[in-house]
Amino acid sequence: MILMKQKDDIKKPFTTKKELALRYFPDSDPHVAVNHLNAWIHRCKPLMEELAATHLSRWAKAYTPGQVEIIEKYIDPPD
Repeated sequence: MILMKQKDDIKKPFTTKKELALRYFPDSDPHVAVNHLNAWIHRCKPLMEELAATHLSRWAKAYTPGQVEIIEKYIDPPD
C-alpha cells in the first residue's frame, strides 16, 4: 500500500503577508489586515531589528518560516 501525503502535510516554504495577517485579523478585509499587522510590527523595535537581520524587504509579498517564527515570538500567534 502506498500512502500519499495530504496537501496539508506538505510544509510551504513561505507564508504570504496576507495569509499571516488574516490569521491575526480574520474578520478584516485582507488589505486592512495586512496594514494592521504591519502597524503592530513597526511599533515593536526589537521585532523590526530581528526582521531586518533576515534581509526582509518592505516589498516582499511573503515571509519565510523563520520570519514568521520571529513575528510570533513578539506577537502571540492567534489560536
